[in-house]
Amino acid sequence: MPDQPIFDKADQLQQVQQDLLQGEEVVAVYDCTGAGTGFLGLTNLRVVIQDRSFVGKRTAITSIPYRNIRSVSLLSNRSWAGEFFSSSSVALTAGPDTFEADFRGTEKAHHAHAVILGHITR
Repeated sequence: MPDQPIFDKADQLQQVQQDLLQGEEVVAVYDCTGAGTGFLGLTNLRVVIQDRSFVGKRTAITSIPYRNIRSVSLLSNRSWAGEFFSSSSVALTAGPDTFEADFRGTEKAHHAHAVILGHITR
């Protein structure tokens, strides 16, 4: 785990840091593109998603413990069978819900996928 978290925007990092549990550390906070998800945060205990898709311009900060995540996927618009696979989107399933985040760059999506996958396969 890095000593300093990776982040795109300081205010998003602060939003995640203000609600940390005892012993919890931020791994990364990535700014997301598109409608709905404002950012996706990764800690050593959970995924934190800012969801801006609620009616009336309301925003939710949703915490998903890694133990509740059933699957994580890299999403692509291209076929990857035998070809270069590029993705800047990640989807995770927790309970009946699927959460999707579109990242600014493939490296960020791949890092988020690797961190989540690492936690749910332990």
